[in-house]
Amino acid sequence: MVRRSSKILLVVLAVLACLCLSVLVMPSSSATSGDTTDPGHISWILVCSLLVFIMSPGVAFFYGGMLRKQSMGSIMAQTLIAMGVMSISWILVGYTLTFDGSNPVIGGLGHLLMNGVVEDATGGAISDMEFALFQMMFSMVAGALVLGAAAERIRYTAIVWFLAIWSIVIYAPMAHWVWGGGWFDQYLVVLDFAGGLVIHICAGITGLALVLFAGPRRASNRESRAHNVPLTFLGAALLWFGWFGFNGGSGLLADGQAVRVMFVSQVAAVFAMASWGIAQYLVVGRVGVLGLIAGAVSGLVAITPAAGYVGIPSSIVIGLVAGVLCFFSVRVIRNRCKLDDALDVFGVHGIGGLWGSIAVGLFANPYYSGGIESVFFGGSIDLLVGQIVASVFTLVYCFVVSYGIILILSKFMRVRVNEDEEMIGQDIIEHGEESYLM
Repeated sequence: MVRRSSKILLVVLAVLACLCLSVLVMPSSSATSGDTTDPGHISWILVCSLLVFIMSPGVAFFYGGMLRKQSMGSIMAQTLIAMGVMSISWILVGYTLTFDGSNPVIGGLGHLLMNGVVEDATGGAISDMEFALFQMMFSMVAGALVLGAAAERIRYTAIVWFLAIWSIVIYAPMAHWVWGGGWFDQYLVVLDFAGGLVIHICAGITGLALVLFAGPRRASNRESRAHNVPLTFLGAALLWFGWFGFNGGSGLLADGQAVRVMFVSQVAAVFAMASWGIAQYLVVGRVGVLGLIAGAVSGLVAITPAAGYVGIPSSIVIGLVAGVLCFFSVRVIRNRCKLDDALDVFGVHGIGGLWGSIAVGLFANPYYSGGIESVFFGGSIDLLVGQIVASVFTLVYCFVVSYGIILILSKFMRVRVNEDEEMIGQDIIEHGEESYLM
């Protein structure tokens, strides 16, 4: 099995080398003298790119702190490789499959290996290269989010191969359909400001597919408590901090919209945290740090697709509903459905993203959305119908294809860690490193 994987890796590397050589002889656009770069916009999107970048290490701390101490190193290693795989895929083919051309299904290959993607802005506020950098950070976060659902069960090698395939057959098409002029944009009325469909619903349902394939963890592992709540708090703080770039930069301009987007993001986060806390107190009788963190994240998830299209009152409603909805969704998934979504990826990101996408159809203000009306702002249902259709299709497509990817991989490699390995922990079994030496 190891030899077969090594041969496959060598073939992949050989193909990549050939692609690199082919691009070297392809004509590449150079910087032009008609540069219309705006230093303010460039600086802002570079800052936002860094803010989104820090979210991936934030995911590692956020997820790792909630797991057993025997899994801290494993989740860090998986997050690092997710950052690497998603970035490499984006550079090689992801960007061109997303943003080259307006084919309804998938983009073209005109920007293979970033060919023709230049650093100077010649027709807009920022350059194609800066836009590609910003979007690459989004792909990294999406890949990292997937990891939490089936944590402590999927082998490291399987994660690498899964994300490599997932980035091409799921993430790139999804991003193309929503942001690259694909069929969502051509045949539906759909708005997704910063990734409710592309990032959160997609990652959440992908995680659920992995959970259903891998099955639950050992009972003792499943019932174990978070080993390091302060580390989880730090990770959540990095996520919250990075989210201001995630949402605030998605308008691609340093302007008034960016200010409003950052403001409504904060509004939704704190109101969702409050409503989750109230629901937890009424149901459980106490409010915990992890609950407050989850509440804030659910609000940030829900506002993500709507941030550019709503005002403050609407963002309050979106946040309040997100906190309560995600709280009860997590309880249903755990207690009634008996699904071992280890870190509530589907309950928070999947359900929160679904609510946020539908909320766009309810609350999008034509003043902010380029004249597109919603149910409560204009009385039109076209946007709501488009949001629902796009959300349902995202759920079905990402689930079926994700399950298919991991099922096919299981025919070529061992995907699931066995019971003894799970008990010892992947830190030692797969990486030979302990996260804590005490």
